[in-house]
Amino acid sequence: QLQLVQSGGGSVQPGGSLRLSCAASGFSLDHYDIGWFRQAPGKEREGVSCINKSDGSTNYEDYVRGRFTISRDTAKNTVYLQMNSLKPEDTAVYYCAAARILCGPTTDDYKFWGQGTRVTVSS
Repeated sequence: QLQLVQSGGGSVQPGGSLRLSCAASGFSLDHYDIGWFRQAPGKEREGVSCINKSDGSTNYEDYVRGRFTISRDTAKNTVYLQMNSLKPEDTAVYYCAAARILCGPTTDDYKFWGQGTRVTVSS
């Protein structure tokens, strides 16, 4: 069974850091671009970042660029999202997802998803 299993997240004060993990089970991350999305209460799911399976190139949405870093560890078959300088507006449930073909801007570009992990940024 192909699965993405997420871990990490939690509560942190503004300016703090968290790291999210997304471990692939039943398949190799070498075969899929992996994206991170988030969904805040009452809002649509939005893209955060994505990493390319072939060359490890990355992209970020403007609202996280310079603060978040996506990376992968092929030996652990895991993708990470390091989140620094967190803001209250980063509060959301974060999801990783495997792309159908390549990194894309919408949820339709992805074929299966992790279970989600909650991030709360509050003083």
